[in-house]
Amino acid sequence: MSIAQFAFDNTYARELEGFYVPWKGAEVPAPLMIRFNRDLAVELGLDTNALDSDAGAAIFAGHVAPEGASPLAMAYAGHQFGGFSPQLGDGRALLLGEVIDTKGERRDIHLKGSGRTPFSRGGDGKAVLGPVLREYVIGEAMHALGVPTTRALAAVTTGEQILRQDGPEPGAVLARVASSHLRVGTFQFFAARGETERLRQLADYAIARHYPELADRPDRYLGLLSAVRDRQAALIASWMHLGFVHGVMNTDNMTISGETIDYGPCAFIDAHDPAAVFSSIDSQGRYAYGNQPKIAQWNLARLAETLLDLINPDDSEHAVRQASEVINSFPLAYERAWLAGLRLKLGLTQAEEGDMALGEALLAIMHNAGADFTRVFRSLSSAASGDTGKTRALFDDPAQIEAWLEGYRSRLAQESGFAEDRAGAMDRVNPVYIPRNHMVEAALQSATRGDLTPFERLVDVLADPFTERAGLEVFALGAPTDFGPYTTFCGT
Repeated sequence: MSIAQFAFDNTYARELEGFYVPWKGAEVPAPLMIRFNRDLAVELGLDTNALDSDAGAAIFAGHVAPEGASPLAMAYAGHQFGGFSPQLGDGRALLLGEVIDTKGERRDIHLKGSGRTPFSRGGDGKAVLGPVLREYVIGEAMHALGVPTTRALAAVTTGEQILRQDGPEPGAVLARVASSHLRVGTFQFFAARGETERLRQLADYAIARHYPELADRPDRYLGLLSAVRDRQAALIASWMHLGFVHGVMNTDNMTISGETIDYGPCAFIDAHDPAAVFSSIDSQGRYAYGNQPKIAQWNLARLAETLLDLINPDDSEHAVRQASEVINSFPLAYERAWLAGLRLKLGLTQAEEGDMALGEALLAIMHNAGADFTRVFRSLSSAASGDTGKTRALFDDPAQIEAWLEGYRSRLAQESGFAEDRAGAMDRVNPVYIPRNHMVEAALQSATRGDLTPFERLVDVLADPFTERAGLEVFALGAPTDFGPYTTFCGT
C-alpha cells in the first residue's frame, strides 16, 4: 500500500464530538526517522517499508497527515501533585487516528511533541530528543517485561533546535501506540463542568471500547469503576514487582485501559527502597516507589467522584456508598495481584498463609543491606535449585540473608510434588536486564550528541530481558558508585 494508506477507523473523532479540538501538527524543516519499530508496525498491519522512510518521518513528525487521519487534540483535566487543573488537554500531542491491528484490537496512533495546540497553555508544544528516546526505550522495555503499556512506533527528529533550560536541544516527536488515551482526567474534564450527559457518553464509549462485557448490565457504570480498579491494581503490582517508579502519577496519567502511560521522570530502583524518588519536581515524595499503590487508590477515588451521577442519579448517598465500597476494596485487589506475582517470582506454586510475610521479610532485608533488587530476585532461581551462592554474594555480609534463605528452603519443601521447571519459570518472570538508570542516561546523552549506537544497543538488549546472554554482563549491573544520586526531569 502507499505511504498514506492507513486503515483508519477513528471512533473517538466520529463519536465524541466536543471532546477534542481538530488540529494539525506543526510544519517542521527536516523530519528524519531516528528509530522505527518494524515489529510493532507489522502487528498494526502497516507497510513497514513504506513508513520507514523520509515520507514516514514526515507523517510521524505531524508534518503531513495521511489519508484517513483525523488529527485532534484531546481534552482532559487532572490532579497534578494533588492540585486540580480543570483544563489540561493535549498541549503538545495529537491523536492521529485509530487502526485495527492484526489481532482485531483497536489501537491509537498518537504523536507527542508535534507542536502547539489550543491546550498548550503557553508551552511551545515541542519535544526534544532525549525525553523522546527515554519514552521509546522504557516503554518498549516495559512491554518486553510483560507490563501493559503504551508502545513506541517511531522516533523522529524535526531539524529544529528547541530551547530548554540547559540550552538548545534537537527537536523530536514520538509516535506511540495505545489501546486508547482515555484517562481519569478525561472524565474529570466533563465532571468539573457538570456535563453529565457527556460523562455518560464518555463512559459508554469507554465500556464499549475496553469493557464490552459490561455494556448490557444495569450497573455498568459501577462495573466500569470496578473493572478499572482491578486493572490498575494489577498494573501497579507489576510496577512494584520490577522496581519501577513512574514518577508522575497525576490523574491525567492514569488510563482507563490499565496501561502505563507517559514515561517522563520515571526510573528503576537499583537497591530496594520504598522511599525512592527520582523526579526533580517531587520534592515531597508524593509519588515515591512505595507510595504508588496508595496513589493509585487516590486517583481511582477521583474517578469514582466523576461517576456518581451515573451510578445512581436518584440517590447520591447510595451512589457514594457503592463507589466507596469499590475504592475501599482496592488494597485487597492490589494485595492479591502483588502476592500472586510474588509467588511467581519466588517459584511458589501453591498458596500458603505465610507467603506475604516471607516476601516482605526479603524486601526489608534487601532494603537494610542496600542489595540490588533485580539481581537478588534473579538469583533466587539458583537458590531454589539448592545453590544459594549467587544470592549470598549480592550481600556485603552474607549473614544478612542466611536466615531468610533457610526459611525460603523450608517453604519450598512444603510444596506437594516437584515443580518440574521451577527455576526456568522463575527466570521467565525475574529479568536479567532492566533499563538501568545509568545506562539509559548514557545512551540518551550520547544520542543528543549525535551517536545513536548506545541507544540502539540498549533497545536491542532490553527486547529480551529474561534471557541471560554472554557479553552483556554490564547491562545487568547496577550503577557504579561514582554515578551518584539520580534525578529525572519531565522535560519533553
